[in-house]
Amino acid sequence: MDKKEFEKIFKEYAKHLNIEINNKQIKKFYQYMNLLLEWNQKINLTAIIDYKDIILKHFVDSLTIEKYIEKSSYLVDIGTGAGFPGIPLKIVREDIKIVLVDSLNKRVQFLNEVIKKLELQNIEAIHARVEEFGKNKRYRESFDIATSRAVANMSTLSEYMIPLVKVNGKCICMKGKEIEKELEDAKNAIKILGGKVLERKEFQLIDDDINRNIIVIAKEKSTSSKYPRKPGIPAKEPLK
Repeated sequence: MDKKEFEKIFKEYAKHLNIEINNKQIKKFYQYMNLLLEWNQKINLTAIIDYKDIILKHFVDSLTIEKYIEKSSYLVDIGTGAGFPGIPLKIVREDIKIVLVDSLNKRVQFLNEVIKKLELQNIEAIHARVEEFGKNKRYRESFDIATSRAVANMSTLSEYMIPLVKVNGKCICMKGKEIEKELEDAKNAIKILGGKVLERKEFQLIDDDINRNIIVIAKEKSTSSKYPRKPGIPAKEPLK
């Protein structure tokens, strides 16, 4: 796909989110897409390789939470994978500071290459298990916002995210369809960890009939030092 066609499609999709994408941002997104496809031949980064699908299902989807992010927020994106939603958010929001966390070092190498080639500022990629990252005094309860896209069930995800957010901060969970039972099962876990569900928004992306959900959790009180538990435990034994 040439840059002109890429720009036309991207700007058309972005209009539906009421987000203005300028030429400088288009250039960065185009570079990002090409790096993603290049590296995807060496390591498994994405099953989505159609140009239009990358724009919609990776880039635009990542930007659906942009309106929930206050000016100059400090944000952590856990289990970021190929950089979603963190890097698209950083491209359109130079005011925010971002930490990307992933447990696979090869993906972190890719993220560092993207950060370098796109000349992104105030963003870093860290190789870590999120349970260990959540115990790190430098990062624990230091973020305004924690986010993740399709990482785990709500109970497990809450144990990953809530300990990282400061009191009065929030977690923005990007989930698929049919999450009523997940939310019900996670209700007590969220409370134990110091959070409360603030908002749930269900929507569909243009040209895509798959339902998505955004769950916003407000952090009301500090999280007990026993959470998150040791690596692997939150996934194997979700809080109830």
